[in-house]
Amino acid sequence: MPEQTLTSLSLVDARRLLRSGELSSRELTQACLEQIARLDADLHAFLTVAAQPALAQAEAADRSLAAWRKDPATPLPALTGLPIAVKDVLCAAGLRCTCGSCILETFVPPYDATSVARLRAAGMVILGKTNTDEFAMGSSTENSAYGVTHNPWDVQRVPGGSSGGSATAVAARMTPVALGTDTGGSVRQPASFCGVTGLKPTYGRVSRYGLVAFASSLDVVGVFGRSSADAALVFQAMAGSDPLDATSADLPVPEISLPADLPQKPLNGLRVGVPDEYFTNGLQPEVEQAARQAIQILEELGADAIPVHLPHTAYALPVYYLIAPAEASANLARYDGVRYGPRVSGETMWDVFFKTRGEKFGAEVKRRIMLGTYALSAGYYDAYYGQAQKVRTLIRRDFEQAFSQVDVIAAPTSPSTAFRIGEHNNDPLAMYLEDILTIPANLAGIPSLAFPAGFDSLGLPIGIQLMAPAFEEPRLFLAAHAYQCVTHWHMHSPMTS
Repeated sequence: MPEQTLTSLSLVDARRLLRSGELSSRELTQACLEQIARLDADLHAFLTVAAQPALAQAEAADRSLAAWRKDPATPLPALTGLPIAVKDVLCAAGLRCTCGSCILETFVPPYDATSVARLRAAGMVILGKTNTDEFAMGSSTENSAYGVTHNPWDVQRVPGGSSGGSATAVAARMTPVALGTDTGGSVRQPASFCGVTGLKPTYGRVSRYGLVAFASSLDVVGVFGRSSADAALVFQAMAGSDPLDATSADLPVPEISLPADLPQKPLNGLRVGVPDEYFTNGLQPEVEQAARQAIQILEELGADAIPVHLPHTAYALPVYYLIAPAEASANLARYDGVRYGPRVSGETMWDVFFKTRGEKFGAEVKRRIMLGTYALSAGYYDAYYGQAQKVRTLIRRDFEQAFSQVDVIAAPTSPSTAFRIGEHNNDPLAMYLEDILTIPANLAGIPSLAFPAGFDSLGLPIGIQLMAPAFEEPRLFLAAHAYQCVTHWHMHSPMTS
């Protein structure tokens, strides 16, 4: 197959071809590496490309595939030989993990994050580490200490953040799938900006062990793919309880079956909630139109659209920007130039501490540390952090009430399509508002799946998200899969469009 055709393969199709022997893992991995070499100078999706280790993993996968084809009784991991990229906030043994920050510029973890370890065990090939806003703090991937990632649909625009490197890599056909993390929308918003599918699982469904912490009660490891079916394969392989993560849920992961041939009304009886609070002033008209058209298609597939109300949605943004910075302030206290990472010399321990953090942290990280430290300080804890946690409970109860009436909730993912690089540089509040439609799901701990639903007049992708009750990811995958079986938005690529 031509290289361009190989990099256009979905994960599902590549898996089938690998198993049939029509394609080798080395061929597929090499094609991805050559696509990275062609495009990444302009897009800057990757911080580390692990070409030689990836090719070695691919050759080992080909040996396993050959043994399995010779004797189908031979055990074969589910995703053998399939390439994946990993956001650079997840540890992968032997690969530098910078978190997009100078303060970790030399850190090479000796172990894998559980999510990475499980995907290795499933046979996947690690292509490298993708760019991210520093410590995953941002909505544009402009805050990386190692340079801006560009949207492949328009290189003058952001790919979203903080998992912009992973979203760009999938959209630009550098890899069929990639891992990201979602603390306030950092998988779903870039998925929408880049025209790919992105899952934020339920909090506790995927282990956080080996994920460098930003906000520990919000962080979730998610996945990008071309389609719902692609994302489901990776999710299935990495989800589940983990004794190394006390917050992981001790619940079985259900088998997810997404057949290519669906009945005429595959969503018959599915109740889709439509919240007024997500269709408000400030929404780009083309985004609203695309979201409502997507809901109409779900209805044509048998679903029933039902109005629901989430009355505390308006408080989600201020609640998030109290809780997340507070947790970041505590988590990032460990980066002091003493225990690990680079050190800036000083006459006293305190000089080392202040100089190292002052020089090695970027502006956005410093801003959030200061916000969080203030919210946790004596005399302000109850008024800010404590109060925010109470309102968070109300937001979660809103979803519980809504899900007593509906099975999933549909809404736009972002108020607009991708904005220009530098557009919000001098206005942090405008940047924070980019997450206004994704943050509520993080505060409630529920799963959400974003997927393409059209393009605006400039040819920029538009995304819609579906939300479900906790641990009901299969509902999201099925609904999105049914939608993608009758639409073509997810098949568009900036490399061919």
